[in-house]
Amino acid sequence: MASPVQQSPQPGGGKRKGKAQYVQAKRARRCDGGGPRQLEPGLQGILITCNMNERKCVEEAYSLLNEYGDDMYGPEKFADKDQQPSGSEAEDDDVEAALKKEVGDIKASTEMRLRRFQSVESGANNVVFIRTLGIEPEKLVHHILQDIYKTKKKKTRVILRMLPISGTCKAFLEDMKKYAETFLEPWFKAPNKGTFQIVYKSRNNSHMNREEVIKELAGIVGSLNSENKVDLTNPQYTVVVEIIKAVCCLSVVKDYTLFRKYNLQEVVKSAKDSSQLNAKQAALTGNGKEAKLESGDKSNQKDAAEGKNNQQVVPEDSEELGQTEPVSETHVVSEGAAKPELGSQVTEGSESHGNDLS
Repeated sequence: MASPVQQSPQPGGGKRKGKAQYVQAKRARRCDGGGPRQLEPGLQGILITCNMNERKCVEEAYSLLNEYGDDMYGPEKFADKDQQPSGSEAEDDDVEAALKKEVGDIKASTEMRLRRFQSVESGANNVVFIRTLGIEPEKLVHHILQDIYKTKKKKTRVILRMLPISGTCKAFLEDMKKYAETFLEPWFKAPNKGTFQIVYKSRNNSHMNREEVIKELAGIVGSLNSENKVDLTNPQYTVVVEIIKAVCCLSVVKDYTLFRKYNLQEVVKSAKDSSQLNAKQAALTGNGKEAKLESGDKSNQKDAAEGKNNQQVVPEDSEELGQTEPVSETHVVSEGAAKPELGSQVTEGSESHGNDLS
């Protein structure tokens, strides 16, 4: 009987590393400034959807955010690489005090190296996440959209939506409930109050139940102040819930309807174009048909002529070609209402509308 073949030992007598060890080491790496490399709980930032070109999207995002960030917060300051910690000038006989001082100097120098905006891996195709430091994401993004809405000046080609993310937690119902109870207080806890809606989207996640999340979050808002009411037409606040893999991103934004669901491509369009588009959709839906435009429609021809030299913008559902789990779209009925809200509408040059939820 032939003896089993033995594997020859590796040079140096070391064992060969398995693939899992390399994968863990890769995931554990951090970016140059000491920050995280991927989206994780505990971050603030800006979630950006794009049109098939993530690298170009990151470039546009840096340019746009730095422009308006400098306008709101002043130019970003960087530490001098040759600068030495101030604590090294004086010697201290107390070893414990010297160690504490050294740790403080290292921590301070690390914070100074962190950039105001830093791109991290989002975990989904056609989605970019820009981590922010020392910035209020909702105020910055609202300022950007407000300026673009007024000037009607198009400043991006591949960026579609730009959503501020004020907080992140684990994408499990109990974690989300516990986090939301504190997170939502600044907007909805008495004496603060307002009308609201909840918009929900899930990417690469199959264990979260959409209706259950909506019900729990709406219940939390109601428990903070009984005067908080649902408004799916023109709410004061929109609670944005974006789930990517095992991370839940939350934010509360204003003017969600006015700024076309925070879509930079749609905000630059004139009110006349928007009214014509809405009239056409109303006519189609009134006949019991889907709200979509035919290729021969005149409004489409006009939009095509105006944006001839611009890159085509695809609907949101089409931007995630590599998505492992499809996004479910369902009809939502507000309390006491008889008519269900349309789950999605597709228009040229825009994303498919996310569900406005109660």
